[in-house]
Amino acid sequence: MYLRASGRSGLALTAVRDDETAAKANGVDVTRSKRLVYLVSAAGCGAAGGLLIIDALSVQPGAIFNVQWSAYMIFIVIVGGIGYLEGPLIGAIVFFVLQQLLAGYGSWYMIVLGLIGATAAIWLPHGIWGKITDKTGVQLFPVTYRIALGGPTVRPPGQSVRDQGTVDMAAR
Repeated sequence: MYLRASGRSGLALTAVRDDETAAKANGVDVTRSKRLVYLVSAAGCGAAGGLLIIDALSVQPGAIFNVQWSAYMIFIVIVGGIGYLEGPLIGAIVFFVLQQLLAGYGSWYMIVLGLIGATAAIWLPHGIWGKITDKTGVQLFPVTYRIALGGPTVRPPGQSVRDQGTVDMAAR
């Protein structure tokens, strides 16, 4: 996924996300790019669903198509960091640790997760990984495309991702 996002098709998808008409005018095959995204996301969802079904002792639509799964995914992305490939990984680790720690508290478990998610959304708008990236400048999977307003510039290692004079395309 990282190689796809940091390559030519990732740039095409960024252009389609920003402005379909401009992307088409610049030679991007918009229909092909959209189909590629839908196929990759469908394959990922299918693989995750297959693992979920294999792990379950019994398969019932009420248990599998529960709104709780959406709440878990939203929590993972908000806490980990939206707009980063590393964010959901960090969010999944935090979610798993909290799930293990709060398993014995019954329904209070969901209330605590909601409070932590709301707190993270307010005080960490870019999530845990966004805070780490802002402080250290470290990115394990740098897939952002940067446009220098004053001409081509190269960001030295360790410089903050959100510096002045450049536009971070992933933050839009």
